[in-house]
Amino acid sequence: FSTVVFLSRLMDLLADSREVIRNDGLLLLQQLTKGNTAIQKIVAFENAFERLLEIITEEGSSDGGIVVEDCLLLLLNLLKNNSSNQNFFKEGSYIQKMKSWFEVGDDNSGWSAQKVTNLHLMLQLVRVMVSPVNAPGATASCQKAMFQCGLLQQLCTILMATGVPADILTETINTVSEVIRGSEVNQDYFASVNAPSNPPRPAIVVLLMSMVNERQPFVLRCAVLYCFQCFLYKNQKGQGEIVATLLPSTIDASSVSAGQLLCGGLFSADSLSNWCAAVALAHALQDNLTQKEQLLRVQLATSLGKPPVSLLQQCTNILSQGSRVQTKVGLLMLLCTWISNCPIAVMHFLHNQDNVPFLTGQISENLGEDERLVQGLCALLLGICIYYNDNSLENYTKEKLKQLIEKRIGKENFVEKLGFITKHELYSRAAQKPQPAFSAPEHMLFDHEFTKLIKELEGMITKAVLKSSEDEKKEEEVKKTLEQHDSIITQYKELIREQDCQITELKEQVASLSSQSETLQNTVTQQFSQIQQHRDQYNILKLKLGTEQFSHIYHVNGLQPEERSQLREQLEELQRQNQLLQTQLTDRDSLITSLKAEATPSTEDSTSDVTELQREEVQALLERKEVMEKELASASSTAAVMQTEKNQLQQELQESKKEQDDLLMLLADQDQKILSLKHRLKGLGETIEDEDDLDARDQSDDDDDDDDEEECDE
Repeated sequence: FSTVVFLSRLMDLLADSREVIRNDGLLLLQQLTKGNTAIQKIVAFENAFERLLEIITEEGSSDGGIVVEDCLLLLLNLLKNNSSNQNFFKEGSYIQKMKSWFEVGDDNSGWSAQKVTNLHLMLQLVRVMVSPVNAPGATASCQKAMFQCGLLQQLCTILMATGVPADILTETINTVSEVIRGSEVNQDYFASVNAPSNPPRPAIVVLLMSMVNERQPFVLRCAVLYCFQCFLYKNQKGQGEIVATLLPSTIDASSVSAGQLLCGGLFSADSLSNWCAAVALAHALQDNLTQKEQLLRVQLATSLGKPPVSLLQQCTNILSQGSRVQTKVGLLMLLCTWISNCPIAVMHFLHNQDNVPFLTGQISENLGEDERLVQGLCALLLGICIYYNDNSLENYTKEKLKQLIEKRIGKENFVEKLGFITKHELYSRAAQKPQPAFSAPEHMLFDHEFTKLIKELEGMITKAVLKSSEDEKKEEEVKKTLEQHDSIITQYKELIREQDCQITELKEQVASLSSQSETLQNTVTQQFSQIQQHRDQYNILKLKLGTEQFSHIYHVNGLQPEERSQLREQLEELQRQNQLLQTQLTDRDSLITSLKAEATPSTEDSTSDVTELQREEVQALLERKEVMEKELASASSTAAVMQTEKNQLQQELQESKKEQDDLLMLLADQDQKILSLKHRLKGLGETIEDEDDLDARDQSDDDDDDDDEEECDE
């Protein structure tokens, strides 16, 4: 806590109006922030960036004095190797404020030593934000911000300006390199930058001219090489453009291209130019199988009257001519990068009958200390020819090359020579960071990306050479089995992927159906609620209208409910009587029939046996039958009349029900319209009284009217 308070008060000194105190505060903060991450964070969060940038602007930016230098040194202490402060600096939009530092005019003559120092520190601050050692995500976001705010464009303007001091130009090239490294947008912009010449030339071509020019300063040539490497880093489009300038169909004799400059540097008398051009061309092929195959098409005219030779063959020719170590190392790195992971290039290399004897001769000889690295690289190149060999050449299959190594070199000796590469003192230095950093030209032997390739291939080549033919066959069988397994696994993965897609689709359908179900459920609930409301309204309506309203249905044709009930009872009674008479009539008919049978004379003697009493009884029965038939006819007629009346009543009842339904529908529609109008009135801000309030008010009015009538009667 005391440290925070102390630093907070110390930061207050930067706002002191007395310059002596402010400057002493700057110097004290410089010493406190060196190598102390905790103090760096505290100072940064005490608004140090804002205050320091204000002081730099007040003091004249790059044209300022020693105070600007002190502020820049303090900023470097706060940002270097401190990801937290770097992120805070970026999020605070302080990168955008750096653009004004690099606004250099057309007249660049007479730069003071202080201005050179200030601008050098400013460029270092930019590089701290986009350093390759930072987290890739943080670097990419800073690169994007620098392009969007125009900082990269301003740096390219300095790059192409005239009169800029050599050390500032060198640092600017290094800064631009790291701003564009791995950033596709920034790399595309850099490819479009032209130098202010007549005719205009691409900035890349102008820079390559400096790289292959032995009269240029060593540090400047290293900076240009680094810039070219960063331009091609993870940039397959840029790699294709560089290789295309070497192909016969795209060569323009009227202008100098990047490819022509690289070929010129590759075969010049200057060994440093050879090395730089070889490394630059190797970066154009890095992790790009297409361009490796395209480069096999390049043909070079060596001298008049002789047929052209391929670029690949020319490189091996120069190797066999006894060049200097630096040239050999550069060409061997180019060849190793070129044919690695490219069986077609391996076949082209082995097709020349002189290449394999040359490599085996170099490896088997006992050379001096300086040549050991060359031996190791030759062993690496021969090992690549074995590892990436597709056995398309009968004389140089994998097995025959391994037998050749065993006879002429020895497997153990071959592996030992291969290990010379990583044991070299300059190897570990080059492997540390991408930027070429060498104290002298003769120390330029290894490239950073090439050290990665060595780490990748050394173990695989050693295993490939030491394996016996039986082990190789077993490994091939295992490899085939693994490939089959991989194929099966791939099929299962595809099946699982398809099933995952189907499951995802089904889940989406289930979610959609669930949503629809929920919606429908809500709709049903709402409708049920509305139906219940309608029922309640209907019941209320019935109570309001009373029994008189509904009894109107039965008064339509002048019939009271009591009369209708009496008629129904009479009809039932008549039906019962009719049934009884029918039964009695049937009994009488059977009796008469039997009597007639008895009364009919079967013979003449039977007539005399019928007495007068029987005739009277028969006559009485016949008369009674007639009377009963009349009564039955009368009852049937009455029943028919009652049935007709019943049918009429039922028809009238149906019509009354229909009228009742129509009335209820009209009332429901009326209630709906009233409810809609109420909602509209409420929406317009009107106060609406409920029906209960209106009913209460009507009841009160009726009571008042009754009272008035009573008073009048009195």
